[in-house]
Amino acid sequence: MRAPQVVSIVDDNEPFRSATARLVQAFGWIVRAFDSAEQFLDSEDVHNTAFLISDIKMPGMSGLAMYSRLLELGLAPPVVFITAGPTASLRAEVLATGAFALLEKPMDPDELERWLNHALRQP
Repeated sequence: MRAPQVVSIVDDNEPFRSATARLVQAFGWIVRAFDSAEQFLDSEDVHNTAFLISDIKMPGMSGLAMYSRLLELGLAPPVVFITAGPTASLRAEVLATGAFALLEKPMDPDELERWLNHALRQP
């Protein structure tokens, strides 16, 4: 039997983080939510995360710096970054990391679900 797949959400905005967690749970996934990159990196869930949703701009470590650290550790879950102000240059930078996408806040729930299904429901 395969272990349940965990979706981790990293965002310093509590209302957005909670709403995203509820949405992802409604899609049928196990969710872990973190209010900072540092909190996520220090958690045991860093090794159990099958999919990562992360804000770009957060106090302390940014989402991109966190993902760079994950890559250094040999942990590279599929990731979707989110931000309130996407630009073409930021999108290019994000996609260069190997991220699936850069979504604008507020996110389109259908688009997020498509990315989750693409990454996690493949045989």
